[in-house]
Amino acid sequence: MVLKLLLLLFLYSLPVIFSQDNANVTIIIQGSVTVAETDDSFICATIDWWPPQKCDYKNCPWGNASVLNLDLNNPYLSAAIKAFNPLRVRVGGTLQDRIVYDVGIFKPNCAPFSVSDSGLFGFSAGCLSMEKWDELNHLFQKTGAIVIFGLNALQGRRQSSEGIWQGPWNSSNAHDFIQYTISKGYPVTTWEFGNELSGHGIGASVDAEQYAKDLILLKTILSDLYRNSKSKPFLVAPGGFFNDEEWYAQLLEASGPNVLNALTHHIYNLGGGDDPNIAERIKDPNYLSGFADTFRAVQLTLQEHGPWSSAWVGEAGGVYNSGSPQVSNTFLNSFWYLDQLGMASKYNTKVYCRQALIGGNYGLLDKETFVPNPDYYSALLWHQLMGKGVLAIDINGSPFIKAYAHCRKSESGVSLLLINFSKSATFNTTVHNDLNVDLVEKGIQKDGSFAHNLKRTVSWIGRKVSDGSPSREEYHLTAKDGDYLSRIMLLNGSPLQITESGDIPELRPVLVAVNAPISIAPMSIAFVVFPNFEAHACVPTQ
Repeated sequence: MVLKLLLLLFLYSLPVIFSQDNANVTIIIQGSVTVAETDDSFICATIDWWPPQKCDYKNCPWGNASVLNLDLNNPYLSAAIKAFNPLRVRVGGTLQDRIVYDVGIFKPNCAPFSVSDSGLFGFSAGCLSMEKWDELNHLFQKTGAIVIFGLNALQGRRQSSEGIWQGPWNSSNAHDFIQYTISKGYPVTTWEFGNELSGHGIGASVDAEQYAKDLILLKTILSDLYRNSKSKPFLVAPGGFFNDEEWYAQLLEASGPNVLNALTHHIYNLGGGDDPNIAERIKDPNYLSGFADTFRAVQLTLQEHGPWSSAWVGEAGGVYNSGSPQVSNTFLNSFWYLDQLGMASKYNTKVYCRQALIGGNYGLLDKETFVPNPDYYSALLWHQLMGKGVLAIDINGSPFIKAYAHCRKSESGVSLLLINFSKSATFNTTVHNDLNVDLVEKGIQKDGSFAHNLKRTVSWIGRKVSDGSPSREEYHLTAKDGDYLSRIMLLNGSPLQITESGDIPELRPVLVAVNAPISIAPMSIAFVVFPNFEAHACVPTQ
């Protein structure tokens, strides 16, 4: 009798046990129309100005990763940029508003930054020599980089009270620098005006009306200097935190149409580099989803006050003050980073610049070895697989899985990003085409089987698995030894490492029968590519 009772209790508890280790998830992809669109070169990374003396919490994580002292001949650096074909690179950061350019009639004592208690941001002014600018552009040209350059927007202003800078911008040094850049044929496609001077600013701020007047002046300068160029550069600004909507609205209205191509804002939503709760915040999908409010606010501000402009994330490191030494360069950080990319895309963000390509604790590359950290490979996979068309999805099954769908990059089909935040549950995920939902709702399709519906309404061509049936491509990302704070990322079980020849490894998928559920392990990430998924919005243009 006791045995029977124990057996009944065990059988009764099986669903609970199973639910802890496995769960079913259903995703419906709506492929008839795109709901948003990114730029083709959505992924971007920054090269900052911080010198070795930049320290936070008794930690000095920048080393020789500055614009002024970076080893531009390191083969790993070139390989990392070239692998994106192309990578958008932003040259900018806090100290850009303390940089002068050694060109034209303005000939400063061209010295690097030095620590200064009386200086803005704790440093003296610095100088960019044209020799260093030439070397940088040699790197950009040989790697095919697309360049954003952040201009000094404080030149000529005076500090009237603590943190507030007044007066018009002195454009002469920037004019000569841009003219020199054009004469050399350098690949600067975007000029950004200022860094974190919006609203209350970070250390310094400028009134929105004055900022708008200076943008109009800069646009006039660009129009004049590029008058004989086939391609015209973008002008973007202000590169600040979106915490003062009125300031941004005033900037857009005062500068008017045909001036600002994109509104740039910065993201550091996880806390400071010494915060012990960074990892827990990243593991909480609800916390991460909270930043959607900012993306939505930016989108609404543009719709109401500047519909001629678009949204860019000009700088995002997650953790301010150079990142977290325990988290920002580990596998776990990709949960924040990829979720940010997916969320930003849904709100029509065209470009997303990661802080930083190299330097700090959040560099995509290690500042000493130049070896890629996990987020580098996450960025590269996104760039290779996720096209610019964003698709709506419906998801049902668990709050611990997040999903984002895009048209496939450069080819027909759909790419899906799945992030499993659960520490224990494996999610068996079934993907459904919304065409099936229409058929079921109309009573035309009697069979409720997702696999059956998928078979009828999705076209598959090309690759096949070993038994000859249609397949999909899966890229599963996990941490080495299951340690989510590891700096080694596994792709389908194999470590991602620089090859013996110094190249970035090829990111190869596993092929899986198209009708099999997608199995997403606990604390893992997967990109899944469905070749020729029947999505009318994703037909590539010829």
